[in-house]
Amino acid sequence: MKGGTIQISWHDGKPVLTLDFHPTSGLLATAGADYDIKLWLINSGQAEKKIPSVSYQSSLTYHGCAVNTIRFSRSGELLASGADGGELIIWKLHPSETNQSWKVYKSLSFHRKDVLDLQWSPDDAYLISGSVDNSCIIWDVNKGSVHQILDSHCHYVQGVAWDPLAKYVASLSSDRTCRIYVNKPQTKSKGVEKLNYVCQHVITKADQQRGDETKTIKTHLFHDETLPSFFRRLSWSPDGSFLLVPAGSFKVSPTSEAVNATYVFSRKDLSRPALQLPGANKPVVVVRFSPVAFKLRGSNSEEGFFKLPYRLVFAIATLNSVYIYDTECVTPIAVLAGLHYAAITDITWSPNASHLALSSQDGYCTLVEFEDNEIGEPIPISGLLLVFSLSTFQNTI
Repeated sequence: MKGGTIQISWHDGKPVLTLDFHPTSGLLATAGADYDIKLWLINSGQAEKKIPSVSYQSSLTYHGCAVNTIRFSRSGELLASGADGGELIIWKLHPSETNQSWKVYKSLSFHRKDVLDLQWSPDDAYLISGSVDNSCIIWDVNKGSVHQILDSHCHYVQGVAWDPLAKYVASLSSDRTCRIYVNKPQTKSKGVEKLNYVCQHVITKADQQRGDETKTIKTHLFHDETLPSFFRRLSWSPDGSFLLVPAGSFKVSPTSEAVNATYVFSRKDLSRPALQLPGANKPVVVVRFSPVAFKLRGSNSEEGFFKLPYRLVFAIATLNSVYIYDTECVTPIAVLAGLHYAAITDITWSPNASHLALSSQDGYCTLVEFEDNEIGEPIPISGLLLVFSLSTFQNTI
């Protein structure tokens, strides 16, 4: 594993607020406070045993405000970008024999304030966005219109995630709640089902034992609005079996100091966390799964949090460090720290999981490159089926 902070002018020295890898070409898109989206080609450093580098390719210029979030569609044909002031743009790829250009496809207007996070539906037909106006909006991409408004939060919505199996969406807010919505389709005329998400769970507090007493009290599971970040980016595992939720604040007992945590929810019970990943000295602001699954290594299979027939790898970013875990081992497989002078804002994996990139408020991005099979031997994620009997947890925490 090699990597480091790449000292170039990513966005004219201004904060880099978001980044995402294209799912097929592997181009890295970044965006930030200079209003532009920029595309970069990754140059491997493996042959020369150097850290990877990037080459500037092109800019997507249209936004009139800072761009907070960008995400490619799963097909790679579309790119969504959300910015301050409620700006939300869909870009479309126009390939030609000589180059590839991105042009504005749709401008989605309804959010009244800054868009902080967004996520595509599994079929790319819909998009969910979260905003400072306290709402989530599900958009019909083809129509370019609002499909459904989820407005139950009472403070900023700082993270949204769409279940890869299309049954759930999740949102995380600075009102200290995580909300899980389940799709209960409405049947229209001609027998056509209409997407319709209904709140199923509101996760906000947990029961804590009060010393030796039999009584319990409820304590908050998440940081309040004083968390020094506008982002709480949550993530589903690529097989849909788990949901990772950042911004956790966990107390072992009611009188103990709060511990920064990432919560892991099992698909079998999304009403409460199945376990916590504690230990970070700063609040967790973003989590992201590798899009690739790996074969089991076997050596630590009895120690892992999960019982899966394959390994999943994920990255957890705090304000100042990144922890890389897999589902076969209790401890992190890597820890990256001391990389940036300001808060980390986003993380992303390349399509083949050979690179991990992170952005920061200090205006720079860090790029990490893994050697072949360093993380593990990959297996096609498209061939994985969710098997509930295999997605059980061990009581390790």
